[in-house]
Amino acid sequence: MSQVIACIDATPVSGSVCDHAAWAARRLEAPLTLLHVLDKRQYPEQQDLSGNIGLGSRESLLDELTQLDEQRGRVALQQGRATLEEARKRVTASGTEAPRLLQRHGDLVETLSEMQPDTRLLVMGKHDENLGEHIGSRLETVVRTLHRPILVCTPEFKSPQRILLAYDGSPTTHKGIDMVAGSPLFQGLECHVVMVADDTKANRGQLEWARHTLETAEFTVTTELLTGQVERALCDYRQERDIDLIVMGAYGHSVVRRFLVGSTTTCVLRNAQVPVLLLR
Repeated sequence: MSQVIACIDATPVSGSVCDHAAWAARRLEAPLTLLHVLDKRQYPEQQDLSGNIGLGSRESLLDELTQLDEQRGRVALQQGRATLEEARKRVTASGTEAPRLLQRHGDLVETLSEMQPDTRLLVMGKHDENLGEHIGSRLETVVRTLHRPILVCTPEFKSPQRILLAYDGSPTTHKGIDMVAGSPLFQGLECHVVMVADDTKANRGQLEWARHTLETAEFTVTTELLTGQVERALCDYRQERDIDLIVMGAYGHSVVRRFLVGSTTTCVLRNAQVPVLLLR
């Protein structure tokens, strides 16, 4: 089963995750799974507190601490179930039928790795408060580990009409062009293919190949060859052309290789103000 997976938690961005995941599932005609993972580091299933109790402490203190820990875990579990139920109501109201609800207790990355063979698209929220020098350990670890497209959402949902493909001529971005051309996710959307590089005959040829590939798939295509810093050029272009979604490779073999290992991805994710679809 090839499914869309939406990572749901109790943060405000989860509503947007639901909306984006429901939009993608409908266009892909794929089943939707709403996933909530109770982090085992915060809520361990079993915790041995005996080593923390000093000599002479009463056994009742250990029992009380154990009971408090168990109660905290039960409350978190119930909150997660309520969050999933609210997410189910939201995506059902948008026209997505019978989403699957799944709650796991463990590690998010391990859970997603186990589900990877049946994953077509993963949808996660962007938490701005976690974006410092890098993009946040959880998101970065997921992108480094999984080999599936990941849609990183902003807090507001808008049905995409225009997409920007960050293109550098690498095999990853070639694959991205082919994926966009063949995927029902993007059918009918206006495509802007942008390369930030030197104005050379070879780069113009790369852009012409991208245009031909997408126009053959009946897309309306605009191509641009820009100069300057990659992240600033992409974000400025997105704003000027009112782009709704950025598509880029998570890793590449040129200047785009800095994505996910330095400041470029952080800058794009922070400043784009639109969802970013990362390809592997």
